[in-house]
Amino acid sequence: MNSYNLLKIRIAIIGVAIASLAYGQYNPKLSADLRGRDPKSTVDVIIQYKDVPTEAHHQKVRAQGGIFRRDLSIIKGGHYSVPVTALGELANDPNVVKISPDRAVQGHMDLSAAAVNASAATSYGLSGTGIGVAVLDSGINYTDDLDYPTYRVLYNQDFTGEGRTDDPYGHGTHVSGAIAGNGYDSTYAKISTRTFKGIAPNANIVNLRVLNSLGAGTDSAVIAAIQQAIALQSTYNIRVLNLSLGRGVYESYAVDPLCQAVESAWNKGIVVVVAAGNLGRNDNNGIDGYGTITAPGNDPYVITVGAMKTMGTPGRSDDRIASYSSKGPTIYDHIVKPDLVAPGNQVHSTYGMASSITTYLFANYSTTHVLASYYLSNAYPGSLSGNYSNLSGTSMATPVVSGAAVLLLQQHPTLTPDQVKARLMKTAYKTFPTSSTATDPGSGLTYTSYYDIFTVGAGYLDIKAALANTDVAAGNALSPTAVYNSATNTGGLSFPAGSTWANNLIWGTNLIWGTNVISGSNLIWGTNLIWGTNIIWGTSNAFSVIWGTGTNGTINPASVIWGTGGAMLESTTILTVGEN
Repeated sequence: MNSYNLLKIRIAIIGVAIASLAYGQYNPKLSADLRGRDPKSTVDVIIQYKDVPTEAHHQKVRAQGGIFRRDLSIIKGGHYSVPVTALGELANDPNVVKISPDRAVQGHMDLSAAAVNASAATSYGLSGTGIGVAVLDSGINYTDDLDYPTYRVLYNQDFTGEGRTDDPYGHGTHVSGAIAGNGYDSTYAKISTRTFKGIAPNANIVNLRVLNSLGAGTDSAVIAAIQQAIALQSTYNIRVLNLSLGRGVYESYAVDPLCQAVESAWNKGIVVVVAAGNLGRNDNNGIDGYGTITAPGNDPYVITVGAMKTMGTPGRSDDRIASYSSKGPTIYDHIVKPDLVAPGNQVHSTYGMASSITTYLFANYSTTHVLASYYLSNAYPGSLSGNYSNLSGTSMATPVVSGAAVLLLQQHPTLTPDQVKARLMKTAYKTFPTSSTATDPGSGLTYTSYYDIFTVGAGYLDIKAALANTDVAAGNALSPTAVYNSATNTGGLSFPAGSTWANNLIWGTNLIWGTNVISGSNLIWGTNLIWGTNIIWGTSNAFSVIWGTGTNGTINPASVIWGTGGAMLESTTILTVGEN
């Protein structure tokens, strides 16, 4: 290459760098995944301000060629479409705190109820009566288990733009049934051999549809739905919000708009329960599934739920962790997650009436099918259930914990979200093996899981123990931060100010997470397991290791973790197949 051509290349590179600086790609107020965007394009963003935005704020965006899309005042923000070239000027506004892309999100019981001792609620006279649960998911189909003999889906609203609130995807109905299904369609005429009933079978549901017909959604839709749940809180006594969805982590929870929204709901007195994600098998660059919790499950306020397998029995002594269940600590902030684990593998729940509904998951994945003879003794041999489906994932474990929160709140209506979280974590079942293996029925691959603090959190949900407990936490129940001393190769936990976990007599570390979970090189602190440079502390950890990099330097989790199908929370294989 001659010197003239080399000079042209250098000038071009400098020109690109100057252009990048000119429209603010490297302004710290801009999320990293906004960098490298085509300057000729527009991008949907969420702008967070120091104060709730007014018309004057929207006008500043319009002056830069932007369009105001949706009010997101619960996070002091708004949803806008703006030219990429305007990002720098908008970020320079002293009233702007953070500009993030409007990221994509997607959706991430007989044996389940027995495994968590749900039947104990009967002795207390508890069934969820009067408690409302906001389910942010793919909608809800008509089903006897939720709508007969009385309608318990009290409110429906669509945030996807499709103008419908039913569930053509087949995820939200299943989740709602796991929370509040009354088992009508598996018990009528007293000819059942199995009963599929939710944890709180008389609770009310508020249907806020944020995932479209293919199970996809956006941050702005979820945030708007959370905002609506808060607005409807007193009308429907909404005490619990279920988020069996999520997406990749791109920045600290402290500035992530989705995390800020769930914190707003929490601070309004709503218990927020979130799926951990299904990346526990991810071994890209030797991470062994650690550091794969998805947002907003990475937020220390919420209850983040991992998935267990019931092993086909009602007892829990033989239950094992699902190898796909995402593990902590969280990227960027190193928060200890998940908080709890609950049954999530091969969970049976209602999905809607077959005579009028053909859901995407049921139609495309035979592993979701439940034989009618599985629960009706007089069914035609080989016929499929018209009412129930079988799904797996942390999405299915999350409503089990939501149902447990409902029962606690019916029993003690004055409990705060922090007190519910603390009680569920303290009373969780903590007897586990050191490790276990699982085989994927599709690929035949075998995976090994270890039962450390970043895999099972405080333990396995135990509703009987939670209802029998009378301890009331006095401080916050924010999940702690994991800290590591590289000089001594030792680790520990750091608690926020006012943490209830600091009370060693009632809520201390050994009582919540067990005596052996935060020490010993073979558990969680070994440098080769979690704290290696390529896993948590590496310079490329969050993007090229966990979430991957897409075109133009933008983050594209779909092509890296989930494949080209575009599912960014629940891999379809994991969602519908489960594991042995």
